[in-house]
Amino acid sequence: MSETAAETATEASEAQADSLVGLINQLAEVPEPEAVSMMPQTVGWAVLAGMLLLVLMAWGWRVWKCYQANAYRREALVALEQVSGDAAAISALLKRTALTAYGRSRVAALSGERWLAFLDTTIGTSEPAFSNGAGHVLAQAAYRPEPVPAGPDLQDLARRWIKHHPSASDLEGRDV
Repeated sequence: MSETAAETATEASEAQADSLVGLINQLAEVPEPEAVSMMPQTVGWAVLAGMLLLVLMAWGWRVWKCYQANAYRREALVALEQVSGDAAAISALLKRTALTAYGRSRVAALSGERWLAFLDTTIGTSEPAFSNGAGHVLAQAAYRPEPVPAGPDLQDLARRWIKHHPSASDLEGRDV
């Protein structure tokens, strides 16, 4: 009987091996592939990443220096909001801002029409907004005994000059 049982088991396993389920059961498990590293495999990528980091650091340094260099503009804009429409105070604020931007030797002696011409030259527009426009009151406002009211046009003009006047290095070689 043991021979018959062995033969039956052998025949059953052969029949099972011939069937589709039997063949599938005999398949080996597929091994898991190794995880793919996200790190660059060559030196070129590391060099490129280093160069990109240096460029970003240089750009950040330049932005920071520009931000620091324009601190006087931000302070002048805050002070402009506090002068509350007095033309003499606006003229003094513009003079302090110009002294900071262009230096004492270039700005301190300017007054009257020469001061307005300087502001017109450095505002960057073709029309003389200070000499013929809203800024003409600045020439005499500091010398009048009563306060000279500054309209919104003068405040807007002063704000535009503070925001957009070129730096001293941009004016090198120009007669201002």
